Amino acid sequence: MPREFQRGHKARISDLTAGTDLYVGVQITAPGLTFDISCFGLDADERLSDDRYFIFFNQPKSPEESIQLLGAQAGDTESFRITLDRIPPQIQKLSFTAALDGAGQMSQINPGYLRIVAGGEEVARYAFNGSEFSSERAVMLGDFYLKDVWRFAAVGQGFDGGLDALLKNFGGEVAEEEAPAAPQQPQAGAATPGFAPPAFGAPSAPAPAQPQPAAQGFAPPPGATPPAPAPAPAPSVHAAPTIVAPLTPPGGGQVPPPAPAPAPYGQPPQPQPYGQGPAPTAPMPPGYGQQPQAPQAPPGYGQPPQPPGYGQQPPFGQVPGQQAYGVPQGAPQGGAGVAAALQQFKETPTGQRWTQQNRKLVRVDLGMGGQPVLARQGSMVLYQGKVDFSYKGAGFAGRIVGNATGQEMQLMRCTGQGQVFLAENSTMLHPIELQGDGICVSAENVLAFDESLQYEVRRIEGHGIPGGALFTMQFTGTGTIVVKTHGTPVVLPVTPTTFADCNAVVAWSSAAQVVVSSQVRMRRNAYPGDTGESVNLQFRGAPGNFIVVQPYEV
Repeated sequence: MPREFQRGHKARISDLTAGTDLYVGVQITAPGLTFDISCFGLDADERLSDDRYFIFFNQPKSPEESIQLLGAQAGDTESFRITLDRIPPQIQKLSFTAALDGAGQMSQINPGYLRIVAGGEEVARYAFNGSEFSSERAVMLGDFYLKDVWRFAAVGQGFDGGLDALLKNFGGEVAEEEAPAAPQQPQAGAATPGFAPPAFGAPSAPAPAQPQPAAQGFAPPPGATPPAPAPAPAPSVHAAPTIVAPLTPPGGGQVPPPAPAPAPYGQPPQPQPYGQGPAPTAPMPPGYGQQPQAPQAPPGYGQPPQPPGYGQQPPFGQVPGQQAYGVPQGAPQGGAGVAAALQQFKETPTGQRWTQQNRKLVRVDLGMGGQPVLARQGSMVLYQGKVDFSYKGAGFAGRIVGNATGQEMQLMRCTGQGQVFLAENSTMLHPIELQGDGICVSAENVLAFDESLQYEVRRIEGHGIPGGALFTMQFTGTGTIVVKTHGTPVVLPVTPTTFADCNAVVAWSSAAQVVVSSQVRMRRNAYPGDTGESVNLQFRGAPGNFIVVQPYEV
């Protein structure tokens, strides 16, 4: 599930995804207004010391192609491909901005977003709307910045003046000698020079082409205009204390529904997608989310160039059109033999303490952090290195409490300097990092957690519920907890009228108030509008609280 960011929230890119080849999509629209969406590659002084790293409609890529402008696609007004491990060391920050081209102000914009997609899956989203701004004509949306590791910050800071003022603020110069010729407004389905819009959600069988709504175009900035006075430099958002983005959707405001994530590279050739024109005659450079339009597929997204024959029928276990989990960055694919067929399932190296190998397998490196891990007994499927496993008892009082509440956990203590792989019954696993906050999870849905976390049994007011009755486990502190679910869960904000089936709810924020709402009636099927569930949980809380529900009943 994508992590929802609010203004001021920050996170390490490695906490969002193990990949370094990213897609950044921006949606910003307003009736009758046109926007210039750009990316500034800045140095350590947050200055545009090399104008080749100002990426906009008239300069669509950096010299080494680590930053590329892809155009409007997949519901995004504008999109970029960012390859972090190819960005030169002098570039310390990427600032994504949007500026009005012509009259208007930022308070007129519709709800929009900046999102990050990795491996065909959306991993982060920052949503904004016009009520957050006033008469500004530009906005700094978000930053990728290097602070020991690459990080992302949701900025959302309005800026007086347009694109010219932004350029001057970052130390660039605005050419005033002559006005560039105005190119034609790009239309939906038309390829940006050197780039072709990728096919998103292409069907597996041929289908007649259907028209797509025209994407928001990008007009060039107006001709020569009198130079405007350079505004005062905006305060750096990175000087503020780090506010880690929560797992909850932002409270309040209408967030537009997520657009389909771009499909990963290297899939078998597909028929021509809906609404797309003929494939461009010029060779297509590697771009995020492209599906092959020519007999020879482009290199896999985030992978080095492949030998001829790449893009044939995928090996057993991989669904066509879906990227396999566990593919290390830069791992060669294609070719014949057992090694080539199993290459996509190799271990994912990230250098982090907790690493999700795929949706149902997680790895913990005990040598990082220097603290033990508590895991459910029998959940170890593989370990490497010198690892000691011991029984973690709850003590006499703990056993009594666990038996009485149904929240007893049979745990093992993992110590040493090795790596432990954990899984259980092919359930989906979700590592959640706590940083001083708390989460309530039923003991049945806990697979493993750092020993540094504090946990206790918490009572739920009301009638009993199955498999734990009146109680749940509350985890607080700093560390990671791995929650397991049956199927892909959904995270919902808590409202005054939020009810959930007690057999389907997995977790909720510790600040939410929970009561049991019983609907037991005689001949309840005779009552219209009854859900058929005898016991529901009602959630209450201030904005920012959330619940996690799985598509499965215990």
